[in-house]
Amino acid sequence: MTAFLSVSRAIDAMNTLLGKAVSWLLLAAVLISAINAVTRKLFNLSSNAWLEAQWYLFSAAFLLAAAWTLLSSEHVKVDLVYGQLSRRKQLWIEVFGTIFFLLPFCLITIYLSWPIVLSKFQSGEVSNNTGGLVLWPVWAMIPLGFGFLALQGLSELIKRIAILRGAMPDAVALADAEAKTL
Repeated sequence: MTAFLSVSRAIDAMNTLLGKAVSWLLLAAVLISAINAVTRKLFNLSSNAWLEAQWYLFSAAFLLAAAWTLLSSEHVKVDLVYGQLSRRKQLWIEVFGTIFFLLPFCLITIYLSWPIVLSKFQSGEVSNNTGGLVLWPVWAMIPLGFGFLALQGLSELIKRIAILRGAMPDAVALADAEAKTL
């Protein structure tokens, strides 16, 4: 289990670094949007390339930070039943959901999107908009983002199994116990 937990820590570190780095893409998208709006209003100048760059940056931030969001437990969860269960049952639900839903969904998305990325790369396809950008980089964010998400899912799976086996403490259970003492 120690080797698996080392792999999990490495994945967590990589996705933390990636998530923090990618968050700067949102600032770039906002700045490009503001500059584009100002130049359009003041100088009656606009560029489809700049509009598409905003879209590319937002797409990259959204797709590449999904793994960091999972690591931070910030994904939306509907826990009408889940919240009423014991922590052990919650962990088993997370293991089941990761194995049978998250990982297959990520792998299928990678499998289905990769040929599209290759096709767009090989053809050099460009946006239909005048002055638009080449399409393959934004399409490449799909398999890349889902690849990082699958790796983070694997890391979360390792951690849940380690908690169930008593090989590591459960941070959620510890936080709940601490909250009860306050």
